[in-house]
Amino acid sequence: MSLQTVLVIDDERDIRELLTITLGRMDLQVEAVGTVGEARRALAERDYDLCFTDMRLPDGNGQEIIELIAETCPDTPVAMITAYGNVDAAVNALKAGAFDFVSKPVDIQMLRGLVRTALRLAEEKRNGGAAAKSGDAGERLIGDSAAMQQVRATIGKLARNQAPVYIAGESGVGKELVARLIHEQGPRAGGPFVPVNCGAIPSELMESEFFGHRKGSFTGAGTDKEGLFQSAQGGTLFLDEVAELPLHMQVKLLRAIQEKAVRPIGGRDEIPVDVRILSATHKNLGQLVEQGQFRQDLFYRINVIELRVPPLRERRGDVPQLAAFILQALARKSGDSVGQLLPAARQALESYDFPGNVRELENILERAMAMCDGASIDAGDLMLPQRSARQDHDAGGHPPAHAGAAAHAGAAAHAGAAAHAGAAAHAAAASADGGLDDYISNIERTAIVKALEESRYNKTAAARKLGITFRALRYKLKKLGID
Repeated sequence: MSLQTVLVIDDERDIRELLTITLGRMDLQVEAVGTVGEARRALAERDYDLCFTDMRLPDGNGQEIIELIAETCPDTPVAMITAYGNVDAAVNALKAGAFDFVSKPVDIQMLRGLVRTALRLAEEKRNGGAAAKSGDAGERLIGDSAAMQQVRATIGKLARNQAPVYIAGESGVGKELVARLIHEQGPRAGGPFVPVNCGAIPSELMESEFFGHRKGSFTGAGTDKEGLFQSAQGGTLFLDEVAELPLHMQVKLLRAIQEKAVRPIGGRDEIPVDVRILSATHKNLGQLVEQGQFRQDLFYRINVIELRVPPLRERRGDVPQLAAFILQALARKSGDSVGQLLPAARQALESYDFPGNVRELENILERAMAMCDGASIDAGDLMLPQRSARQDHDAGGHPPAHAGAAAHAGAAAHAGAAAHAGAAAHAAAASADGGLDDYISNIERTAIVKALEESRYNKTAAARKLGITFRALRYKLKKLGID
């Protein structure tokens, strides 16, 4: 079996020797050159499994090498060697198609991890692994619209390098699923995928959560703790709702990403980390940068490549396929029959705007399955929110083409609860602070508890008293937290 080959391009003899020795000990065959011209000749004579190139060379720069390899040897991963802290060069290299970058002075442990990841990628490409995995993405990222086909194609491309990716999109569109697919289709698939909601971590605990701490470093630190960066070692760290990071934490995160190393609280030394960063938020990061609420340097570091996930209203044709997938999943979870949308329900869903996107569709269908009789879901079972007068009419005062169907669906949905809704609306109007949803929930809770008590907690009898199905009662008990 022939050895895998690596081309090293650097005009510093010490760097060439260091890489040659280190990579040789990894059973790799290394060829080292010092100029762009020598690199061009080497690349013309043979194919390499991996390439390292310095940024500044006597007769040109490494950017030329990256672009040449991307054009002539697209299956060869290439990593940029940059001066310490030269973030701009690293970002430009990633945008040009580089797999990753390594900073001088070269950290041997980090270099070995990078090489292993890069060679896995090269092997996967030769074996057609990425193409095989793309089918999995199609099964989980539902929809045949042009927008979703573009998203799937982009995921396949992004999975092949290590550039930080910023996933933009409204709440509920599936940003974490997209991040998981980028991870699973790439060379880090064997490593951990660590998602973290930046908005869910208290500010005072963020540094400890991200970077870890040493025993005794602060009150309550009874043992050493590994941070999220260390947990994601060799894999992917997904920073969801990254816009929620406070400014002081943005500075520390930027340094960790740039230097590929973290220092635990109370620790003396930095720990090298080999982690790919994916991030997402439903907010407009560019606007937050202009307002001074998000650091520009961090924005450019995590936003090397941007992937926008379209909202559901921009791909209405995918709604029936998504609904069928969700209903099958709900049936597997509950053990009930698979729900079937009647024509009126399907039409109502296709005309609805889904401000909560796919997540809202899941909630609507779960509720509908609880409320419907049997497995057939009608428009009324969906209980879609009614549009306001402003939403129901265009600028000229005319209702949109689908308003009739939507209004019919909304009326059917709310007919059964008209009495309660009227009382709730009256109470909500009487109190500016009163929430309509909370008021209705309290009414439902009182009625359900009373029915349970009167039927001696026989749920079937209680459902009969309330005039709803047993499945609807079970759903409401879960929703309202009634044991």
